[in-house]
Amino acid sequence: MDFPRLSADLKDLRRRNAVLGVAVGAMAAALLLALAVILWLLGTQRTVIVPPAIDRSFWVTRDRASSAYLEQMAAFVAWLVLDVTPASIDWKKDVLLGYVEPDQHGALKTRQELEAARLKRINASTSFAPQELRPSEASQSVVVRGRLRTLVNGQETSNDSRAYLVEFRYAGGRIHLKTFKELPHEAS
Repeated sequence: MDFPRLSADLKDLRRRNAVLGVAVGAMAAALLLALAVILWLLGTQRTVIVPPAIDRSFWVTRDRASSAYLEQMAAFVAWLVLDVTPASIDWKKDVLLGYVEPDQHGALKTRQELEAARLKRINASTSFAPQELRPSEASQSVVVRGRLRTLVNGQETSNDSRAYLVEFRYAGGRIHLKTFKELPHEAS
């Protein structure tokens, strides 16, 4: 037996074990750091999604959207509901129903179909010019104020100041329309 060679081999194995121990320790520290970062980011994730038209930057989280996003969506919904002609109302109704919350779908579909039949019967069109958008991130809603102009057979019949409440629910990475209703004149 060659004692000096055995001693050298043991020394080499101990040195390798020490290097491997340092490597395992470094990997464990990196894993703990990655876990800490993941836990820190878990509740603060923001997903960027695209509304129909982008005017400004915005953010969304798991169940909330920024006021900028709410304003853009409210303006889009108001355009779909209030800026209609007999030729465009069916298309806009179908687009709008794609954004409606499932439990409100039937009621809003009926309301829009009745409005479409009425507009076609009297050959009317409406145009809405938004003048103010007042969002509330807390309630995920927007009050839209503006002028609603109504034409029947090409003749203007009204041009009134109106206010509408547009309420949203953001869930599952998608915004849903909960409510679209006209506010009473004194509340506007």
